[in-house]
Amino acid sequence: MTFSAETLSLLVLIALGVGALALVFSALGSGRRRNEPRGPIQMDEVLHGLLQGQANKIARLESAIRSLAATDHRQEGLIEGAVRKVGLVRYDAFEDVGGRLSFSCALLDDHGSGVVVTSINGRQDTRVYAKPIAESRSVYNLSVEEEEAIRQALAGPQREAASAS
Repeated sequence: MTFSAETLSLLVLIALGVGALALVFSALGSGRRRNEPRGPIQMDEVLHGLLQGQANKIARLESAIRSLAATDHRQEGLIEGAVRKVGLVRYDAFEDVGGRLSFSCALLDDHGSGVVVTSINGRQDTRVYAKPIAESRSVYNLSVEEEEAIRQALAGPQREAASAS
């Protein structure tokens, strides 16, 4: 079972509150005893053990929160660099070849970087091109279809949902 950072923080605060409440009750309880000498508060071993156990739990929770935060940060970086935006344009590259067998497909990450792959299908052969994309641009000349595939990928799923209806 895993908890979010907010949940773990809340648990730490609750544990601190319970520990403080136990300390207050202990101080109030020892003040009511008439036969104890006045002076520094004397904690009995049970209360001391309870507070020490709470302190250990809080330390473990803090360590878990730090570990989860570091893992979350690493995973965010990995996710941002993964292919998450895809755009596909199918078309007839030549007038004498039908069926829209040619295509341009953009595969981009969250920063608009990745690759656009184009396959041009003719009667005698098929050619495939791959052009790198960095921040939604390429150092290579892009065809109208490749630019459209990039635009679709950057528009995200909303574009596909709108064209499907």
